[in-house]
Amino acid sequence: MRTFRISHRTQYTYDKAVRFGVHRLMIRPRDAHDMRILDSSLTVAPQADIRWAFDTFGNSVALLSFHEASSELIIASELVLRRYGFDEPLVRIERDAGPYPFDYDPQDSVDLAPLRVIHCPQDQTIVTEWIKSVMPVVPTGSLQVLDLISSAIHETFTYRRREEQGVQSPARTITTASGTCRDYAYLFMEAARSLGFAARFVTGYLYDPAADTTPQEADDSNAVSGAGATHAWADVFLPGAGWIEFDPTNSIVASRDLVRVATTRMPEQAQPVIGTYSHDGAVLLDMDVQVFVTRSD
Repeated sequence: MRTFRISHRTQYTYDKAVRFGVHRLMIRPRDAHDMRILDSSLTVAPQADIRWAFDTFGNSVALLSFHEASSELIIASELVLRRYGFDEPLVRIERDAGPYPFDYDPQDSVDLAPLRVIHCPQDQTIVTEWIKSVMPVVPTGSLQVLDLISSAIHETFTYRRREEQGVQSPARTITTASGTCRDYAYLFMEAARSLGFAARFVTGYLYDPAADTTPQEADDSNAVSGAGATHAWADVFLPGAGWIEFDPTNSIVASRDLVRVATTRMPEQAQPVIGTYSHDGAVLLDMDVQVFVTRSD
């Protein structure tokens, strides 16, 4: 069990006052058996009416309606939550997970069907060849197959942040051997789906133990990538074990340090903040995002 304090602040700055359309936020997790929200607050400037709703996937969504113009928009979320998990998750998952190849239960197959569909069929040849190159011999366990793919992304690709919006295609991630956490998660999902697994995209936060250590205590060998901003990974439904987290950016499986906010079928459905503003010649000067995740046990 771990207790985290999460501060997520997004600031947009324009060269003159603009009027904002409805903004949609996905920054609040839902309570579950593995996570409990202890305290939360959401502050918006300029003031806005806030309406909460659940989306198609059951994620908690805030809808903001503004009444005044401003040259600045600030959205600040504060969370205190408790994250539960096993001390040795891989041992427990391996005990419950089924073999590979596998068959989903007939009822599960119906419900999981949309999450098994390849989203980029034009990239499948490249993705399939890449899987063969990193997995010339296919393991006999489902967990081992997925862990091998996740580890290959983590060990052979170069993690980099980029300013462009959206997620790059799986083929581009493979050919450039680089990408962001969102790109890694997307490639992992498409690879898992091509092997018959149901996979979904997850957006949330990542706890970096270095955030709670002094420079003298820090250990570079345990450094993680993706902290300090919203993070992304994938969930895969394993027969016998259920939904399991795979973070190829850090080669993490089922960790308490991953704080799930929302799960979707595709990456574009999981943007933390999305909205519009009246242009009228206005120019967005800067967007600054700051995320801090610290333990408060």
